[in-house]
Amino acid sequence: MHNEEHLTGHIAALGTILIWGTTYVSTKVLLTDFAPIEILFLRFLLGFIALFCVCPKLIRGLTRQQELIFAEAGLTGVTLYFLCENIALVYTYASNVGIIISIAPFFTALLTRWLLHEDPIGWAFFIGFIVAMAGICLIILNGTANLQLNPLGDMLAIFAAFLWAIYSVLTRKIAAMGVGTVASTRHIFFYGLVFMLPVLYLMDFQPGLDRFVNPVNLGNLVFLGLGASALCFATWTFSVRVLGAVRTSIYIYLVPVITAICSVIILGEQLTLMSISGIILTLLGLLLSQR
Repeated sequence: MHNEEHLTGHIAALGTILIWGTTYVSTKVLLTDFAPIEILFLRFLLGFIALFCVCPKLIRGLTRQQELIFAEAGLTGVTLYFLCENIALVYTYASNVGIIISIAPFFTALLTRWLLHEDPIGWAFFIGFIVAMAGICLIILNGTANLQLNPLGDMLAIFAAFLWAIYSVLTRKIAAMGVGTVASTRHIFFYGLVFMLPVLYLMDFQPGLDRFVNPVNLGNLVFLGLGASALCFATWTFSVRVLGAVRTSIYIYLVPVITAICSVIILGEQLTLMSISGIILTLLGLLLSQR
């Protein structure tokens, strides 16, 4: 049973990353009619409603400290992470952000060891990290100009990766509370939406219901809200509970791989020797880190 649960955890993490790796297409389409903060708020509002319909029972009996952990998870993993990532894209190249965000597993490993005192990090993790990062650099920089530093944007991307590491540690703590996966994910979304409200007010959010008449907009919002948010955050939380924060976060290495494959299938781009080499190195790094 233990091995079967671990296998389910790996499948859930892989499935989550497969969906997250394709969300850039939906987000890019929606940016024509929606601001980034509007997309962020609407997708998580839709995700919250969906999770509430699946599990309407409220979580009771939480201590003030446990409630604070949920609030911190909503702030770091939902509100601040996505805001920092989106703002970073304004100030720096997408290639920079893609590479920098991929260091999140490294931060997760350090924080997990420091804060949760879990098993020591083995040499295989660090070798796998170096190999995977080399592969990710080849994939993302394939056919583009040399990597250029843009201090503000790059620092925001580093902060976003660090925020995701904090979120991973917090979800590990939440898993130890014994709260159901769907209920805990819904509670995290609630706090994430609450923390977004001041940003919506500052950015003069306008509902603009006419934009939802467009079936393309509606379809992409449903995909982001139900698939990439409600489903994927729940499956990610499940994987963290079963595999631990470090093993689960390592699957983030696959996002650039999936993006590269989607570019071939959806956008008709060609796989080059550099991108193929990058994919192979990234997969090798993932296998090494999972040891």
